Amino acid sequence: MQFLIYLLIYPILWLISILPFPIFYFLSDCIYLLLYYIIGYRKKTVRSNIKLALPHLSDNERLRIEKKFYRHMCDIFLEMIKTMSISENEIKKRYKFTNIEIYHDLEKKGKSIALMCAHYASYEWAVSMNYYLNFKGYGVYKKIANPYFDKLVHKIRSKFRAYLITTKKTKTIIERNNIDKILGVYGLISDQSPRLHNNVHWHTFMGIETPIHVGAEMLAKRYDMNVIFLKTRKIKRGYYEGTFELMTEDVNSVPNYEISEDFIRRVEKQIYEAPEYYLWTHKRWKHSRETKTT
Repeated sequence: MQFLIYLLIYPILWLISILPFPIFYFLSDCIYLLLYYIIGYRKKTVRSNIKLALPHLSDNERLRIEKKFYRHMCDIFLEMIKTMSISENEIKKRYKFTNIEIYHDLEKKGKSIALMCAHYASYEWAVSMNYYLNFKGYGVYKKIANPYFDKLVHKIRSKFRAYLITTKKTKTIIERNNIDKILGVYGLISDQSPRLHNNVHWHTFMGIETPIHVGAEMLAKRYDMNVIFLKTRKIKRGYYEGTFELMTEDVNSVPNYEISEDFIRRVEKQIYEAPEYYLWTHKRWKHSRETKTT
């Protein structure tokens, strides 16, 4: 059954991926109308999240953000599909890095790099960073249930010289690379809500006390990696800009949890600048203790 689903859906995805951009974004507009006004996909969750995170805004202001978000979400969903056929020149034109020299300077330090980023703007097209790397680039992701689509995602990422590793295998692969002295850069999207367990760390995110991921920090400390943040900005439809921000070159001198808290503050800053580009559909504050005013 999973293979049949793959056979049925793959040709549709491929046809979407090769559409000229004007038609491509017209299709995105159509999907937006369907998703927002007819299906109402996760509208209750999105509305609740925006109200929790941005209580200082009026209802009308939050509604404008909500609608802009859905338009953007449809764009990035289709842009994920576009990676199936987009050329190297095209994606380099559409996702530019403002200060790649900051990253290259870190490579010269001779240590692996933990790259932290959020579900903000085009976190998918950031994979084009691999065209500029000297280190081996790894992206940590959650394995897709359908093995055929999971294999497809690996194939697409390999086109960008990126290697995907599942969350369950991350520690093992980093350990092996460390033993073999293979330097790598590990892309870690760390802004979603973690599972509750005994070692959870609570911190304020968008004025709400909530558990935050600390795995990226712990891995960086265990394997003495430099830590960098990738801030993405949407310039206009279909065009993005990535800027690197150095977090630390001496990870073990930083007290525990400060790197994770610093990451959260950087994500907050992005959201306040343009909240419509954050991924509001996931239940980020489902384990929150209380809501605070900003």
